[in-house]
Amino acid sequence: MKRIVLAILLALPFVAMPAKEKRDDSKYLRGAVPEVNGIITFTKTFSVAGKTQAELYPAMQAYVKSLVAAGRQDLRTRVLSDENHMIVANVEEIMTFKKVFLNWDHCYFRYLINVECTADDKVKMTITKISYYYDFDQEGNNGVVYKAEEWISDKEAINKSGDKLYPRSGKFRRKTVDRVEEIFKGAIAPFDVPIEPQAVPKSAVSIEP
Repeated sequence: MKRIVLAILLALPFVAMPAKEKRDDSKYLRGAVPEVNGIITFTKTFSVAGKTQAELYPAMQAYVKSLVAAGRQDLRTRVLSDENHMIVANVEEIMTFKKVFLNWDHCYFRYLINVECTADDKVKMTITKISYYYDFDQEGNNGVVYKAEEWISDKEAINKSGDKLYPRSGKFRRKTVDRVEEIFKGAIAPFDVPIEPQAVPKSAVSIEP
């Protein structure tokens, strides 16, 4: 009888543990990471009715510079050019995969962002030349650089069946898709509120793929 009770008690933790929730990676599968001539390139175009090129440009200029300011402050994070209603900048950010006590799994996420304000109230944003600096030591040295094309493309990050991400490269793909989406949303967000002196309703903002 004692053996039976002991067996039941030993089994309780396993019974009480909830089943591990299956990750839904559907948004990160084929098509989530677009390529143009073999180069991974994320693009978003949006327009704000009633706003001129001269009005859109300062807002986008400030936004790109805020990304640069928030990034790692070294030669890899800087505005490369800022003229003719076009802003181009290199940005390097810390991308965290997991952070718990004594374990911070992260990389340095590098990309080139290009923002063009056109005369027809449109803003075209492009993020490309993506790479990751990973597996470095505590001083940030001796790491490995992974180019996005060799690491998070459909070919490199998705299994042959097309329904799962590979564990190692998959975490980079998920974080990249989410971060790019966040950057694009951050650029569009300011135009969802009335802009003085002429109020622009939410319906005035249109977004293209």
